[in-house]
Amino acid sequence: MFRSFALLAAAALTAGACTPVQARPLVDVVVIDRDNGDWLPNWSWRGQQWIAGTPGHRYTVRLTNNTGERVLVVLSVDGVNAVSGQTASPAQSGYVLDAWQSTEINGWRKSLDDVAQFVFTDLGDSYAARTGRPANVGVIGAAVFQERQRYRPVYPTPSPYPYPPYARNENGAAKAEGRAAGNAAPAAPAERARESVAADTAAQAQTIGTGHGAREWSPVSQTEFVRASRSPAQVVELRYDDYATLVARGVVPRYPDRAYRPDTPRAFPEGFVADPPPRRW
Repeated sequence: MFRSFALLAAAALTAGACTPVQARPLVDVVVIDRDNGDWLPNWSWRGQQWIAGTPGHRYTVRLTNNTGERVLVVLSVDGVNAVSGQTASPAQSGYVLDAWQSTEINGWRKSLDDVAQFVFTDLGDSYAARTGRPANVGVIGAAVFQERQRYRPVYPTPSPYPYPPYARNENGAAKAEGRAAGNAAPAAPAERARESVAADTAAQAQTIGTGHGAREWSPVSQTEFVRASRSPAQVVELRYDDYATLVARGVVPRYPDRAYRPDTPRAFPEGFVADPPPRRW
């Protein structure tokens, strides 16, 4: 069994949704600028999803479980596990979300009680670069795992197999995973070289990363989670850089729709109702 001791995400927020569950991903991943409250829009470019970060601004990663079961989300920022600080791998620890739960991850996990805030900063000041791992700066990722069911249906008729149904299913799943692993062909040297050059080029073009910001209170608790499979059921990757760089790179149109301009009138600007100025007679 693939057993993990993961963190149970705190501050659950429940909300209804109109979209059919089967039409949605297991988990929605959204990045929010904490300094101005904006949900950062996504731009699709060359098969990747991009967002624009503002240097110096704090941000949070909002995770929403769209299912009626618990899920495990292993969160990676700049190629670093946001919980353990290790170079990220889907097999590592993460956050467990209850059914339909939505929560916000505000920073690098320092203990069960606090985090160091995520903040957009210069590439050299990013946590990954400062710890000698700059190759994957500029990407926020999530690997989502479903939970193995604790209880299985009891069949009224005897099984013709020598093992009970639940044992047969577990063995079959393990053998299927072994076949899949055995059939995977190693990448050719030329292909690995091309991937390495592409990674180096992307790293050189990157201008911002995620820094290790101020501490803040963010309590969680530990829980046990048994994964339904070795491989994640969903993988999300969001690339990011500052707005000017994304425009220069062609990710963001030079003349975007007015919905993305800061001077666009907004139906719900922040703040409360102020007294009007005195009339001039």
